[in-house]
Amino acid sequence: MDRRKSLKAIALGTLSAGVLLDACKLPEKKEAEKVTPPSDGSNEFKLDRNKDELAYERTLVGKKFFNEHEMATITVLADIIIPKDEISGSASEAGVPAFIDFIVQDMPSHQVPMQGGLRWLDMQCFSKYGAAFINCNDTQKMEMIDAIAWPEKAKPSMKQGVAFFNLMRNLTATGFYTSEIGVKDIGYAGNVPNKWNGVPDEELKRLNVAYSDWEKQNCAKYD
Repeated sequence: MDRRKSLKAIALGTLSAGVLLDACKLPEKKEAEKVTPPSDGSNEFKLDRNKDELAYERTLVGKKFFNEHEMATITVLADIIIPKDEISGSASEAGVPAFIDFIVQDMPSHQVPMQGGLRWLDMQCFSKYGAAFINCNDTQKMEMIDAIAWPEKAKPSMKQGVAFFNLMRNLTATGFYTSEIGVKDIGYAGNVPNKWNGVPDEELKRLNVAYSDWEKQNCAKYD
């Protein structure tokens, strides 16, 4: 999964430039396997990965676990959890529904809780409002969500709904904050070099020391 593999890229970013440069000089260093996307263009594999993992992921690409109604419900729920605002796009704009569909295939233990929870949600709405969740009006939707979004306040009869919404919320947050939109939302800039202009002039004077002309000309200087 590309987002999971992005952790590898983040880890590599913690290595010093010297280590990376030295690694590039090693004659036995092998070039990373160049992976081409599936012929149908359904996804692009840009990062190197284990061959078995690549083969496994390609079996999932293009497959769908949830039906159209379930995906529509997941999309509405995801955007309720993380709506669009002045800072960033919504969960659906970040690709969270597709992420969740992939995750439940990659991690089958989520399949029954997710499908069962979606069914439970619709049954509750049919009983109370006479319509499936996605066909309820905004007030009804939020009334239903408020009944399951706060575990400590929820009624015992809402226990199954609480468990489902907890899972839905966790998957949504994971999908969103590992997407490009989510990373920008939290302002994550990755690993960047420190910008240090050296010892302040007043301290140099106090210690009766000074930088040499060579140091002033050749050492990094930032505005």
